Amino acid sequence: MQKSDNLLSITVASLRLNEMVKIAQYALENDLLDIEQVRNADIIFGSLKSISFEKTFYQLRKRIVTLTPKQMEILANGDLISQKQIAFLSLCKCYSFIKDFAVEVIRDKVLVYDYQINETDFNSFIKNKLLEYPKLEEYSISTFNKAKQVLFLILEQVGIIDNIKDKRILPQLLQPKVIRAITEEDPLWLKIFMIPDKDINLNYTMNGRYSQEI
Repeated sequence: MQKSDNLLSITVASLRLNEMVKIAQYALENDLLDIEQVRNADIIFGSLKSISFEKTFYQLRKRIVTLTPKQMEILANGDLISQKQIAFLSLCKCYSFIKDFAVEVIRDKVLVYDYQINETDFNSFIKNKLLEYPKLEEYSISTFNKAKQVLFLILEQVGIIDNIKDKRILPQLLQPKVIRAITEEDPLWLKIFMIPDKDINLNYTMNGRYSQEI
Protein backbone atom coordinates (compact mmCIF):
# COMPACT_ATOMS: atom_id res chain seq x y z
CA MET A 1 0.00 0.00 0.00
CA GLN A 2 1.23 3.46 -0.86
CA LYS A 3 2.34 5.36 2.22
CA SER A 4 2.77 8.83 0.74
CA ASP A 5 0.38 10.15 -1.86
CA ASN A 6 -0.02 13.72 -2.99
CA LEU A 7 -2.78 15.12 -0.79
CA LEU A 8 -3.89 17.33 -3.68
CA SER A 9 -4.77 14.23 -5.71
CA ILE A 10 -7.97 13.51 -3.79
CA THR A 11 -9.18 17.08 -4.26
CA VAL A 12 -9.32 16.71 -8.06
CA ALA A 13 -12.32 14.38 -8.25
CA SER A 14 -14.82 12.91 -5.83
CA LEU A 15 -16.21 9.40 -6.34
CA ARG A 16 -17.29 9.96 -9.98
CA LEU A 17 -19.03 6.59 -9.94
CA ASN A 18 -20.88 7.03 -13.24
CA GLU A 19 -17.67 7.81 -15.09
CA MET A 20 -15.80 4.95 -13.44
CA VAL A 21 -18.55 2.51 -14.41
CA LYS A 22 -18.58 3.77 -18.02
CA ILE A 23 -14.81 3.36 -18.27
CA ALA A 24 -14.96 -0.16 -16.83
CA GLN A 25 -17.84 -1.18 -19.10
CA TYR A 26 -16.17 0.18 -22.22
CA ALA A 27 -12.87 -1.47 -21.36
CA LEU A 28 -14.50 -4.86 -20.77
CA GLU A 29 -16.81 -4.69 -23.78
CA ASN A 30 -13.90 -3.86 -26.05
CA ASP A 31 -11.41 -6.16 -24.35
CA LEU A 32 -9.04 -3.29 -23.61
CA LEU A 33 -6.06 -4.08 -21.42
CA ASP A 34 -4.90 -0.47 -21.40
CA ILE A 35 -7.45 1.88 -19.81
CA GLU A 36 -5.66 4.75 -21.56
CA GLN A 37 -7.41 3.66 -24.77
CA VAL A 38 -10.74 4.79 -23.29
CA ARG A 39 -9.50 8.38 -23.27
CA ASN A 40 -10.65 9.12 -26.82
CA ALA A 41 -13.77 6.96 -26.79
CA ASP A 42 -16.05 9.99 -26.34
CA ILE A 43 -18.16 8.24 -23.68
CA ILE A 44 -17.43 10.44 -20.67
CA PHE A 45 -16.87 13.99 -19.50
CA GLY A 46 -18.59 15.61 -22.43
CA SER A 47 -19.10 18.86 -20.51
CA LEU A 48 -15.59 19.15 -19.09
CA LYS A 49 -12.98 21.43 -20.55
CA SER A 50 -9.82 19.79 -21.83
CA ILE A 51 -7.67 20.61 -18.79
CA SER A 52 -10.32 19.36 -16.36
CA PHE A 53 -10.78 16.26 -18.49
CA GLU A 54 -7.09 15.41 -18.39
CA LYS A 55 -6.84 15.83 -14.62
CA THR A 56 -10.00 13.87 -13.91
CA PHE A 57 -9.31 11.07 -16.38
CA TYR A 58 -5.80 10.64 -14.96
CA GLN A 59 -7.18 10.18 -11.44
CA LEU A 60 -9.94 7.78 -12.53
CA ARG A 61 -7.55 5.74 -14.63
CA LYS A 62 -5.15 5.53 -11.67
CA ARG A 63 -7.98 4.13 -9.53
CA ILE A 64 -9.33 1.63 -12.03
CA VAL A 65 -5.99 0.04 -12.90
CA THR A 66 -5.64 -1.04 -9.25
CA LEU A 67 -8.61 -3.40 -9.61
CA THR A 68 -8.36 -7.10 -10.27
CA PRO A 69 -10.39 -8.57 -13.19
CA LYS A 70 -13.14 -9.76 -10.81
CA GLN A 71 -13.30 -6.38 -9.11
CA MET A 72 -13.42 -4.70 -12.51
CA GLU A 73 -16.34 -6.92 -13.54
CA ILE A 74 -18.31 -5.90 -10.44
CA LEU A 75 -17.60 -2.23 -11.07
CA ALA A 76 -18.87 -2.58 -14.63
CA ASN A 77 -21.88 -4.85 -14.12
CA GLY A 78 -22.65 -5.20 -10.41
CA ASP A 79 -25.55 -3.73 -8.45
CA LEU A 80 -25.26 -0.10 -7.39
CA ILE A 81 -24.12 -0.77 -3.81
CA SER A 82 -21.46 -3.23 -4.95
CA GLN A 83 -20.25 -0.78 -7.59
CA LYS A 84 -19.87 1.90 -4.94
CA GLN A 85 -17.94 -0.47 -2.68
CA ILE A 86 -15.52 -1.48 -5.42
CA ALA A 87 -15.07 2.16 -6.42
CA PHE A 88 -14.24 2.95 -2.79
CA LEU A 89 -11.79 0.05 -2.72
CA SER A 90 -9.98 1.57 -5.70
CA LEU A 91 -9.85 4.93 -3.95
CA CYS A 92 -8.31 3.39 -0.86
CA LYS A 93 -5.74 1.59 -2.99
CA CYS A 94 -4.73 4.87 -4.63
CA TYR A 95 -4.87 7.29 -1.75
CA SER A 96 -3.38 6.33 1.61
CA PHE A 97 -5.08 9.39 3.13
CA ILE A 98 -8.52 7.86 2.49
CA LYS A 99 -7.50 4.31 3.38
CA ASP A 100 -5.94 5.37 6.67
CA PHE A 101 -9.00 7.41 7.65
CA ALA A 102 -11.30 4.48 6.85
CA VAL A 103 -9.23 2.03 8.89
CA GLU A 104 -7.80 4.17 11.69
CA VAL A 105 -10.82 6.36 12.38
CA ILE A 106 -14.05 4.90 11.00
CA ARG A 107 -13.31 1.22 11.64
CA ASP A 108 -11.82 1.86 15.07
CA LYS A 109 -14.91 3.83 16.10
CA VAL A 110 -17.32 1.17 14.85
CA LEU A 111 -15.43 -1.58 16.69
CA VAL A 112 -16.25 0.21 19.97
CA TYR A 113 -19.84 0.90 18.85
CA ASP A 114 -19.27 4.60 18.21
CA TYR A 115 -21.02 5.58 14.98
CA GLN A 116 -20.50 9.34 15.06
CA ILE A 117 -17.67 11.19 13.32
CA ASN A 118 -16.88 14.71 14.50
CA GLU A 119 -14.33 17.43 13.84
CA THR A 120 -12.14 16.20 16.69
CA ASP A 121 -11.77 12.83 14.97
CA PHE A 122 -10.53 14.45 11.78
CA ASN A 123 -8.22 16.87 13.57
CA SER A 124 -6.68 14.07 15.62
CA PHE A 125 -6.20 12.03 12.47
CA ILE A 126 -4.38 14.92 10.75
CA LYS A 127 -2.21 15.49 13.83
CA ASN A 128 -1.14 11.84 13.78
CA LYS A 129 -0.47 11.93 10.04
CA LEU A 130 1.74 15.00 10.46
CA LEU A 131 3.89 13.04 12.90
CA GLU A 132 4.00 10.06 10.56
CA TYR A 133 4.58 12.03 7.36
CA PRO A 134 6.37 15.33 8.11
CA LYS A 135 6.07 16.38 4.45
CA LEU A 136 2.37 16.98 5.05
CA GLU A 137 3.38 20.14 6.90
CA GLU A 138 4.09 21.66 3.49
CA TYR A 139 0.37 21.78 2.75
CA SER A 140 -1.75 24.79 3.63
CA ILE A 141 -4.77 24.79 5.89
CA SER A 142 -6.97 25.42 2.86
CA THR A 143 -5.62 22.25 1.21
CA PHE A 144 -6.45 20.19 4.30
CA ASN A 145 -9.91 21.76 4.41
CA LYS A 146 -10.48 20.92 0.74
CA ALA A 147 -9.25 17.35 1.32
CA LYS A 148 -11.63 17.06 4.28
CA GLN A 149 -14.58 18.26 2.20
CA VAL A 150 -13.85 15.82 -0.61
CA LEU A 151 -13.20 12.98 1.85
CA PHE A 152 -16.59 13.35 3.54
CA LEU A 153 -18.32 13.83 0.19
CA ILE A 154 -16.82 10.53 -0.98
CA LEU A 155 -17.88 8.79 2.23
CA GLU A 156 -21.43 10.07 1.70
CA GLN A 157 -21.46 9.05 -1.97
CA VAL A 158 -20.28 5.54 -1.11
CA GLY A 159 -22.81 5.23 1.73
CA ILE A 160 -20.32 4.91 4.57
CA ILE A 161 -21.80 7.99 6.28
CA ASP A 162 -25.38 9.19 6.09
CA ASN A 163 -24.52 12.72 4.97
CA ILE A 164 -21.73 15.29 5.18
CA LYS A 165 -23.59 17.29 7.83
CA ASP A 166 -24.38 14.61 10.41
CA LYS A 167 -21.51 12.24 9.54
CA ARG A 168 -23.12 9.20 11.12
CA ILE A 169 -21.41 5.95 10.14
CA LEU A 170 -23.52 3.38 8.29
CA PRO A 171 -22.57 -0.31 8.68
CA GLN A 172 -21.65 -1.98 5.39
CA LEU A 173 -23.21 -5.15 3.99
CA LEU A 174 -21.03 -6.75 1.33
CA GLN A 175 -22.41 -9.21 -1.19
CA PRO A 176 -20.60 -12.61 -1.27
CA LYS A 177 -19.21 -11.86 -4.72
CA VAL A 178 -17.71 -8.61 -3.44
CA ILE A 179 -16.15 -10.37 -0.46
CA ARG A 180 -14.67 -13.03 -2.73
CA ALA A 181 -13.31 -10.47 -5.17
CA ILE A 182 -11.60 -8.65 -2.32
CA THR A 183 -10.35 -11.60 -0.28
CA GLU A 184 -8.89 -13.39 -3.30
CA GLU A 185 -6.58 -10.41 -3.60
CA ASP A 186 -6.06 -9.62 0.09
CA PRO A 187 -8.59 -10.12 2.93
CA LEU A 188 -7.12 -7.20 4.86
CA TRP A 189 -8.79 -4.80 2.44
CA LEU A 190 -12.02 -5.73 4.22
CA LYS A 191 -10.86 -3.39 6.99
CA ILE A 192 -11.95 -0.38 4.96
CA PHE A 193 -15.53 -1.67 5.26
CA MET A 194 -15.27 -1.97 9.07
CA ILE A 195 -15.09 -5.78 9.05
CA PRO A 196 -13.87 -7.14 12.44
CA ASP A 197 -10.64 -9.10 12.71
CA LYS A 198 -12.40 -12.39 13.47
CA ASP A 199 -14.23 -12.24 10.14
CA ILE A 200 -11.09 -11.21 8.29
CA ASN A 201 -9.23 -14.15 9.84
CA LEU A 202 -12.05 -16.42 8.68
CA ASN A 203 -11.52 -15.19 5.15
CA TYR A 204 -7.81 -15.92 5.53
CA THR A 205 -8.69 -19.50 6.34
CA MET A 206 -11.20 -19.80 3.52
CA ASN A 207 -8.68 -18.50 1.01
CA GLY A 208 -5.75 -20.43 2.43
CA ARG A 209 -3.45 -17.46 2.33
CA TYR A 210 -1.98 -14.67 4.40
CA SER A 211 -0.68 -11.25 3.47
CA GLN A 212 1.11 -8.21 4.75
CA GLU A 213 -0.64 -5.43 6.61
CA ILE A 214 -2.24 -2.86 4.31
